[in-house]
Amino acid sequence: MRPPASRSTSFSHSQHQPSTPSRLNQSHAPGSSPQDQGQSPPLDGPSEDPVSPLNPFNSDQRANTAESSNGTTPNTSPLRPRHWRNYSTFNCTQPEGNSCEHGHWSPKIRPTTPTSASSTLEGEPNRSFGGRYARAQSIQGGPNGFLGDAIGNTVFGDGRIFTRSNGDSRDGNRKDGSWSSSWSRWWGVEGDDKNRIGQPMSTTRWLASTHGVKNKRRMYLVYYFPFLQWITQYRWSFFKGDLVAALTMASFYIPMSLSYAANLGHIPPINGLYSFVFNPFIYALLGSCPQMVVGPEAAGSLLLGGVVKTSINSGNSWDDDDAMNARIAGVVTGMAGAVIFVAGLTRLGFLDSVLSRQFLRGFISAIGFVILVDQLIPEMGLVHLAKHSGDVSHRSSMDKIVFLIENAKHAHGLTSAVAFGSFVVIMVCRELKRRLQPRFPSVAYVPDRFTVVVLSAVFTWLFGWHKKGLEILGDVRSSSGSPFPFRFPFIPSHMQHVREAMSSSFLIALLGFFESSVAAKSLGGGEGKKTDGLQGMSLSANRELVALGVANMVGGCFMALPAFGGYGRSKVNAATGGKTPMSSILLSLITIICILFLLPYFYYLPKAVLSSMISVVAYSLIEEAPHDIAFFIHIRAYPELILMSLIFLATIFYSLPLGIALGIGLSLLSVIRHATKPRIQILGKVPGQETQFENAESDPERVEFVEGCLIVKIPEPLTFANTGDLKSRLRRLELYGTTAAHPALPRVRAPEHNSNIIFDIHGVTSLDGSGTMVLTEIVDNY
Repeated sequence: MRPPASRSTSFSHSQHQPSTPSRLNQSHAPGSSPQDQGQSPPLDGPSEDPVSPLNPFNSDQRANTAESSNGTTPNTSPLRPRHWRNYSTFNCTQPEGNSCEHGHWSPKIRPTTPTSASSTLEGEPNRSFGGRYARAQSIQGGPNGFLGDAIGNTVFGDGRIFTRSNGDSRDGNRKDGSWSSSWSRWWGVEGDDKNRIGQPMSTTRWLASTHGVKNKRRMYLVYYFPFLQWITQYRWSFFKGDLVAALTMASFYIPMSLSYAANLGHIPPINGLYSFVFNPFIYALLGSCPQMVVGPEAAGSLLLGGVVKTSINSGNSWDDDDAMNARIAGVVTGMAGAVIFVAGLTRLGFLDSVLSRQFLRGFISAIGFVILVDQLIPEMGLVHLAKHSGDVSHRSSMDKIVFLIENAKHAHGLTSAVAFGSFVVIMVCRELKRRLQPRFPSVAYVPDRFTVVVLSAVFTWLFGWHKKGLEILGDVRSSSGSPFPFRFPFIPSHMQHVREAMSSSFLIALLGFFESSVAAKSLGGGEGKKTDGLQGMSLSANRELVALGVANMVGGCFMALPAFGGYGRSKVNAATGGKTPMSSILLSLITIICILFLLPYFYYLPKAVLSSMISVVAYSLIEEAPHDIAFFIHIRAYPELILMSLIFLATIFYSLPLGIALGIGLSLLSVIRHATKPRIQILGKVPGQETQFENAESDPERVEFVEGCLIVKIPEPLTFANTGDLKSRLRRLELYGTTAAHPALPRVRAPEHNSNIIFDIHGVTSLDGSGTMVLTEIVDNY
């Protein structure tokens, strides 16, 4: 029932006074929208109790309707109105023998399914804002609060389960055949949304129904599987750029993956190639950044190699046991993928903002230094001597530096010449490309590293360098004989490796996600871009976590290195013409061809060249540190410099895990300290302004004291985290007029100035149980 727009007859309050006084707001103005002129808006469904005070009309009474005095057709909806705008006078025809009880209930704004996309709902915020505010939504339990709208609405539906053909919708048992299950609309084709009046739903689903989105479950499917979105936009004009980008990346990073596996991960070189087979392909299906390419990174490979070394030292494996070392790598990669996958499901994408810039800079610089020192041993041909000198390769970086200084005279001349010569050539080409690329963009296509790899292999075969003491890669094949061996990492026989790999897997996942987040944010999606690339692909940290997690769990089943998005690799992809995830798919196909047909040609590849390529990467990790250090010195950010130094020195003198643990611990302590510190302020009145008050501590000369009043502003939500110290901070305001004074100071603020305590809590946008309790205790004490 709804008050008609034209009222020729009215009942006064004395004639129609409810038995229970209404608490409705009497100041509402009559509506002037088209709906108020006789077009009824969508109406709420009844409450679960059809005779409750919130819905006094039982099912028989609802069958009777009001008739307007202007002869319009009465509203025959069997449901009560959502919201009446004028409660003073209105036409009301009650069933004979029944007293009016319209004053028993109060309007409760609940989400409802509108009858059309253009209708305007009464009681809702202005439609021009798009959606409704949180307080205009009904609070629902169930899975949506934890799993979100997508899973909650798609799997569990959006509220009521059964819908009746006459438009009534309620919970309850089926009494006859007139009920129809909402599961019939499982795939989101809901043309009868208008018959689902009164069902509570999420804001997303409300907006979709309001604006004519029919297939809602397909909407979620396209969002969480971006492949379905970008493949429909793909054009053949994109293919040339994607193919050139894939070939360029393959020439750079396929040799690099061999280096990571053999020199950093201490596993068979072919396992590094597996990271370019599975991970880019899966990320192309699930990732939200079109131009980002995932692959193995130096930091993750070094951490994985640390787990392999630990397993060797504990007797669970041996240096020459390639099969076991590959299985350990699969466990580490699979666990890192599982960690990051669970983080995505639980919406922990915000963690990319937790660790500070100084932590990342200190840690990345330490990683670069460790890699540089590690690679000096094979570059100087001292690998065998290091094994016979107490296995120096498993010690700290300082021990390795001492070893290199003491045994520099035993370095192998040919190996050192090939290694350092390759390093110089790559660095010169890198600098030339950096300087020439602004004027000649095609310089980016020059495969300088691939050229060095090919020439070194040809020279080794041609001049017989491998017979003169230069170590070569040799046969590159899988330890099991199969080109793509599958072994599930989470089996009982691997439990001892799981315990060893737990901490390193977590750190690999954390650092990999941070680097991927930096790369994704720098490249962006297709959202809002005025380019000829993909459009409408929005970045999502949680979807990135899920995509990277799935990719690494699959990679772990094939014993691949951990693979995440790399900033440098992704920039190469974008600079060489890659516009879509198809470049990642093509890279995977090229790597498969390489594994199946081209591995014999890597036989004469010198290991010293692979080490020099890794040294170039390590140098790139360190080269940005001087700029950041100079900046922190310029702004006198000495705490940040101390944190960077602690992480660097702990990593160099002790171990990489200690440096990581120390950096994460100090960063989290800084975040917790900042979050738990109350930010209450004392306010003063601005002269000449009756209602304007400002912080008296920031500029005491601009405000004047209000005699006998202490005005305290709480500008933030009160939670258990920041209320613990609230009383002591408030006490300081009473005694000293500022929270910056040390509590050892005697009282300097006269007690008569605190005769009246006024709290400004406009900034308290939320309040949990602990905050409520503390605030109540403070008020009671006054």
